[in-house]
Amino acid sequence: MFERTVLDGVTLRPLETWHAEDFAAHLDRAREHIRPWVGPAFVTDTVAGARATLQRYADATAHDGARIYGLWEDGTLLGGVMFTTFDAAWGTCEIGCWLEPAAEGRGLVSAAVRVLVDWAFTARSMERVEWRCRTDNTRSIAVARRLGMQSDGVLRSSWVFAGQRYDKEVFSVLRQEWSQRL
Repeated sequence: MFERTVLDGVTLRPLETWHAEDFAAHLDRAREHIRPWVGPAFVTDTVAGARATLQRYADATAHDGARIYGLWEDGTLLGGVMFTTFDAAWGTCEIGCWLEPAAEGRGLVSAAVRVLVDWAFTARSMERVEWRCRTDNTRSIAVARRLGMQSDGVLRSSWVFAGQRYDKEVFSVLRQEWSQRL
């Protein structure tokens, strides 16, 4: 196991199935806030559902795929970041995030995503890291831009929430671009 301080005493560490109760309690605080921006299978309502979500990530991680990490402060889960996709053969991955409202505005997501991008490029030799979000998610777009990602375009009408369709924007950074920023 690893743990890394990302900012102001907040640590980043793998979120595992044995964290299901913490994850469920966190989702109780965050559910309505994050529901418009994350997939419906992620936003569970029970400890069993939280455990199932974490187990899906554990299974994917065991097959060198998706991974999920929590942001913790004083033993409380505030949110997290994840590789929603991770394809070592193609050298591409996508990073996502979520936070409960009380944790916003502190730079936690940018700091944690920076750790994941660094790891993807340096430890795993990925060539491309993607970030996808609804075009009306100004906070998420700001993270992508803060990290030097470029817009690759808009996927029109590709996200459904509450019976409405929304556009998603795809951002990316390439390994060479990332290394030049350092």
